[in-house]
Amino acid sequence: MHIKHIHSGFYGCRVPHAASKSIVYVCIALLALLGCTKVGPDYAPPSLKISDNWMDSDKDLLRTETPQKAEWWKALGDPVLDDLVQMAYHQNLPLQTVGVRVFSARAELGIAVGLLFPQSQQGFGSVQYNRGSERSPTAPQPGVPNSVGFGFWQAQLGVSASWEMDFWGKLRRAVEAADARLLSTIAAYDNAMVSLSSDLASTYVLIRTLEERVQIARDNLVIQEESLRIARARFEGGATSERDVQQALTQLNATKASIPQLESNLRQAKNALAILLAVPPMEVDPLLKGDSRIPSVPEKIAVGIPADLLRRRPDIRLAELRAVTQCSRIGIAKADLYPMFSLTGSFGFLASDAGEFGIGDLFSWKSRTGFIGPTFQWNILNYGQITNQVRIQDARFQELLFDYQNTVLNAQKEVEDGLSAFVKAQERVQSLALAAAAAKRSVDLSMIQYREGATDYTTVLTAQQALL
Repeated sequence: MHIKHIHSGFYGCRVPHAASKSIVYVCIALLALLGCTKVGPDYAPPSLKISDNWMDSDKDLLRTETPQKAEWWKALGDPVLDDLVQMAYHQNLPLQTVGVRVFSARAELGIAVGLLFPQSQQGFGSVQYNRGSERSPTAPQPGVPNSVGFGFWQAQLGVSASWEMDFWGKLRRAVEAADARLLSTIAAYDNAMVSLSSDLASTYVLIRTLEERVQIARDNLVIQEESLRIARARFEGGATSERDVQQALTQLNATKASIPQLESNLRQAKNALAILLAVPPMEVDPLLKGDSRIPSVPEKIAVGIPADLLRRRPDIRLAELRAVTQCSRIGIAKADLYPMFSLTGSFGFLASDAGEFGIGDLFSWKSRTGFIGPTFQWNILNYGQITNQVRIQDARFQELLFDYQNTVLNAQKEVEDGLSAFVKAQERVQSLALAAAAAKRSVDLSMIQYREGATDYTTVLTAQQALL
């Protein structure tokens, strides 16, 4: 019976057609099963302890609807602050560092996706001269027909490929991990933007506050200089003792001494702003030109409900996505417990002048050579190491779940602290405004009474200290 043959392999071995069909059938069966199995756990969100509402949600200053503005600082109504935030978004160096990590994670995702396809693809080719030993068992014998000479040329050209079939979902888990890591880097970038805008707004408000305190101190100097002038006039007129003059000088010089410290704090705040803007300190002052005032806080703010934190806060998303990434890594480690199946193949042309043909026949169809077939690898003796590696990955996953739960609780704590501080500060500001107005009236009255001799200078001094 005549049997058809196909030429396969670099070494010229021949495989029966029926065997080649068997190889194809095995490959088809493996491909059919490919994608049906994916070892390792699928991520499931843990139980979270979230309050139904905020503790101060019944206050008139708070609204429970979800905030619509992501650019929250615009509620302060300061155009200089708006420009500074946009400038920081474009220039802040730590933010750019976090942003570069997003591009890195995106490239890693592309690599992980690429592993689902043939991983090793390469072309090969060579031209070489071979010289055999005259004393080797295969050395040519005189008089023997078709014997190979001691030296011959050989040329080959072709392509080869290797494909690890994702039988247990290891590569798909790697894609899941890379995708979750990409999302986590985006959440980290969003979190960095939130922190940057918060730090910049806080620094800007501090600068405006210090500028206001410097101006208040200077305004008080004017009042105290007038008090000193009156005290000297009364002393020189014999209406009072020198003690009033010395008390006025003490208060005046104490106020003067506070101004350099305030100006030093102001310069340090501006230097901190320069770092956030990624500019030299000398370039900050021109950026702050404009209406120098402390930004006005809205009377009421929208806070939403605690459940909104899971959607709005990037630090919470970051904590969860880190857990999602680690969950997929458990499956990657667990897949090593099972055999790894691969499909390898090669096709090319090989020719030499060792026989009756020459290397000029390289591109002849009869010079074709190649192979294809499945292989597998099973690390049976490393089961203990692999099992412990799975346990390590699982322990890290549990650790990140606890971090995620703690991040949610900490976020609620931060919001509760902020809302309480906002409500109480608003109440405090109202009382302080009344106190400041009363102190100003008290200084005016005490100065009139002192000028007319109806009271001593201690009353004036006490009123001025209260006003400052």
